[in-house]
Amino acid sequence: MKKIVILASGNGTNAQAIINHFSKNESVEISLVLSNKPQAYVLERAQKNNIPAMSFNKFAFAKAGKVESLLKAENPDLIVLAGFLWKIPESLVKLFPKKIINIHPALLPNYGGKGMYGMNVHRAIIENKEEKSGITIHYVNEHYDEGAIIEQFTCPVYQNDTADDLAARIHELEHLHFPMVIEELLD
Repeated sequence: MKKIVILASGNGTNAQAIINHFSKNESVEISLVLSNKPQAYVLERAQKNNIPAMSFNKFAFAKAGKVESLLKAENPDLIVLAGFLWKIPESLVKLFPKKIINIHPALLPNYGGKGMYGMNVHRAIIENKEEKSGITIHYVNEHYDEGAIIEQFTCPVYQNDTADDLAARIHELEHLHFPMVIEELLD
């Protein structure tokens, strides 16, 4: 049985797409969902799908080692960041080499780094009049959005697009491709 742990900070639509994708796969288990926000809807999504879920604070994540202990005990085959906004501590990156992946709502290396997430990315792409955008699925290293790229998928940016229009198109790409890439990595 392959195990996935999901880390998310918000609504959890990518987490839900992953949960749905693997719901009938008897060789893959989403064993835990963790969030840095106690009110994040992703925790409710996990509970509705009978997946253990909990939140944690910055101290438990970076200093006290509680999240590290949890992850060691869980021993996942893959740790999936699905809209998780905190930087992963170097100790975790070293503990789980090539086992932590992230999805970014742009074509890295462009529009990456601290503060470049969600609507911030989409607004910057629209303001810069880019002709295309997309998603990047990459390994996590000790720097924001600089880990080795696993896959990228693109979509057009239309002249009259708003950041919301682009966000909708990006979400479609994420929900379609992220679960499939996770499955390929587990194989």
